[in-house]
Amino acid sequence: MTISFYGAAQSVTGSKHLITLENGKRILLDCGLTQGMGAQTEERNSAFDFEPENLTCVILSHAHIDHSGLLPKLVRDGYTGPIYCTPPTLELCRLLLPDSARIQESNKGSDTDSPLYSEEDAEQALQQFQTVPYDKRFQVDEDIELLFTDTGHVLGSAAINLRLKDNGRERTLTFSGDIGRFNNRILNAPQEFPQAEIILCESTYGNRVHDSIENTEDRLEKIVQEVCVERQGKLIIPAFSIGRTQELVYSLNYLAEEGRLPKDVKVFVDSPLSVYATDVMRDHPQHFNETMQAYIKEDPDPFGFPQLHFITEVDDSKELVQFDEPCVIISSSGMMNAGRIQHHLKSNLPDPNSAVLITGYCEPSTLGGKLMNGADKVFIHGEEVAVQAQMIVMKEYSAHGDYGDIAKFLHCQDKEKIQRIFLVHGEVSTMEQLKSDLEEMGYGNVEIPEFRLSYVV
Repeated sequence: MTISFYGAAQSVTGSKHLITLENGKRILLDCGLTQGMGAQTEERNSAFDFEPENLTCVILSHAHIDHSGLLPKLVRDGYTGPIYCTPPTLELCRLLLPDSARIQESNKGSDTDSPLYSEEDAEQALQQFQTVPYDKRFQVDEDIELLFTDTGHVLGSAAINLRLKDNGRERTLTFSGDIGRFNNRILNAPQEFPQAEIILCESTYGNRVHDSIENTEDRLEKIVQEVCVERQGKLIIPAFSIGRTQELVYSLNYLAEEGRLPKDVKVFVDSPLSVYATDVMRDHPQHFNETMQAYIKEDPDPFGFPQLHFITEVDDSKELVQFDEPCVIISSSGMMNAGRIQHHLKSNLPDPNSAVLITGYCEPSTLGGKLMNGADKVFIHGEEVAVQAQMIVMKEYSAHGDYGDIAKFLHCQDKEKIQRIFLVHGEVSTMEQLKSDLEEMGYGNVEIPEFRLSYVV
């Protein structure tokens, strides 16, 4: 069996891992869009390092675009087989993939440029999706058995657990996908997964410990009070449409229900995708943790309160940019490299009374990464914009588990039975620290694969 790493190898984007069995069957784990890697971005997205038509199956860990966003291109380039995922992941991909196609079309630079794929390609890819529920072993064929276990990262996120027949042997392999937090605000904690010989493990925050979520709402309340009430500015919150936005809305809903959100401060969610994704969240309360289950008995809609306004139409979004009252604006995308958030940043970054609240990871070369690292000016839509607004970072909202969560996720495994651990989806320095820590805990053969590198295991 050979494992080849074609994305999220010593980087945090473009997840793509190819398993090749001795009999030639090929299993692709994720097919993500590469984002925010400068000149390498176009190269990595424009062509695959394997033949799509030769794949046996594709298995998707979750809906985020850096894990799913090249599926339409994979289909466009010749893949005709099944794409397996959990039911909520399909529902979210029905929103994300056509939206990604529209972004591809809108980013077309000239007659000689062409988008990576069209809405028709996205719709065709969605036709090839097949859902498998959590905790149900599914026989893909006589050599491949699949089991999804919940990782608590976003709605529908799963670890991919495989039993493979390879050259007369049974092999077990787990790909973690993205690991959520055990102390999750809304979703279930990551669950235990079956013993595996080979583990592909994400490492985004593998070298740090997140701040506790216990006082998150208290801190958010203080930030809103300081920015919107005391300074009469705007609080701009870039957030991914799926996961982060819903957590922020839930926190603000909680503050509103407690009477702790200033009544004259309006909250806007300016993203059609976020609006529809929030509806999907409302429809899946069975995936909420016990605390959230108890909460919704008292408040049946944890994602709605009188001061909250969802914006879907372009004209309404343009009006919001001109809105001159203190307010909270949540808009996508989280790394700020595209989407409506750029218009709000362009308008508010020069205002010293306003603030940008950064709630998750931003790749250093992205607009979000530059702002997080203290840039005093940035370029948005080709124009130089002075940065005078306050930058505030809250890691409490991260949907990725930290070092402790990753260690706890792996704790269900018998170390002696693990043959290799491959660290993916992280920066090199983070991976090196996590590798060292895992080795100290007794895990052997921890590898940090390079992009396009293959391992025979």
